[in-house]
Amino acid sequence: MADVTIRTSADATPPADVDMTVDLAGFEAIDPVFTASGCAAAGRELAAFNDLRAIGGVVTKSIQLAPRSGRPTPRMAETPSGMLNSIGLQGPGIDSFLDNDLPWLADNGVCAVVSIAGSSVDDYAKLTTRLRGQPVSAIEVNISCPNVEDRGQVFACDANASAAVISAVRRNTPTGVPVFAKLSPDVTDIVEIARSCVDAGAHGLSLINTTLGISIDTTTLRPILAGVTGGLSGPAIRPMALRCVWQVHAALPDVPLMGIGGIRTGADALEFIAAGASGVQVGTVIFNDPTAPQRISRELRVALAERGIDRLRDAIGIAHRPPQIAVPEDADPPGDELADPPPLPRTVHFEEASS
Repeated sequence: MADVTIRTSADATPPADVDMTVDLAGFEAIDPVFTASGCAAAGRELAAFNDLRAIGGVVTKSIQLAPRSGRPTPRMAETPSGMLNSIGLQGPGIDSFLDNDLPWLADNGVCAVVSIAGSSVDDYAKLTTRLRGQPVSAIEVNISCPNVEDRGQVFACDANASAAVISAVRRNTPTGVPVFAKLSPDVTDIVEIARSCVDAGAHGLSLINTTLGISIDTTTLRPILAGVTGGLSGPAIRPMALRCVWQVHAALPDVPLMGIGGIRTGADALEFIAAGASGVQVGTVIFNDPTAPQRISRELRVALAERGIDRLRDAIGIAHRPPQIAVPEDADPPGDELADPPPLPRTVHFEEASS
């Protein structure tokens, strides 16, 4: 790929004066907005539309040990308020990533959150070891992948399997690099999975990955995707993602969370922050608006300023505060402000008609 010049924001209108920095388990991000894994590759495609140094960072497409071609086409389908994808973790593999993509991010001053994926616990351990000594701000562990050693069971759908992966990653993690476990919503109790990951050593959690869906072609009466099912993303899953962030923050209030799922505007991002997310990731909207990451950051800053919040950190989990009941100064019950009570309805008499 040809060299890409990163867009700068030097000429942009100065935004509202809000401290947007956030602590993600020791990773001090200058902004809470990141790209979501799988929607921006390693950032080059978005560099012409965003100053990638002005947002929190780029979460790379999930990297695996070997190159992978992905699933057969068609592997994307538009749905109401969302999108189905069945890409199948297509990617160049860790060697190409370390030779090309990660150096590009580092040379351009972009914070890299490297997403890793594997089909066995050992895969994750080897990938983490390969990241030692590399310019990595954080590692996101995509455990929403099938475990080939356990009949295709998805790691993130089982507490013990999730913990095994995170434990292996932590044993091999470079010093000072936080580990975030990316969880699936397709579970009965996401708090149970979240707690198992944290107990195994995860510094933070990314909520949520896509949820499984299907779309049928009404002409052929066959599934549209060649792989039959795919991951549903976009605004359609935002309430689900918010619910997961809310529940996990309520149970684990000290664990940093990344909110992911259908974020299109700064107001959407604010919902996730209020529900308990420390940062957010922007994904599906990028296909429609490649300027979305930086735009959403600006809109979030303005939304915070309009509410009198001058530090983003002060808004994290704010929706969990107890409701405030306003008591009027005049303790008289409603209705007493009327000078005279309304007249009673007139009595109507009915008499039998004479024959």
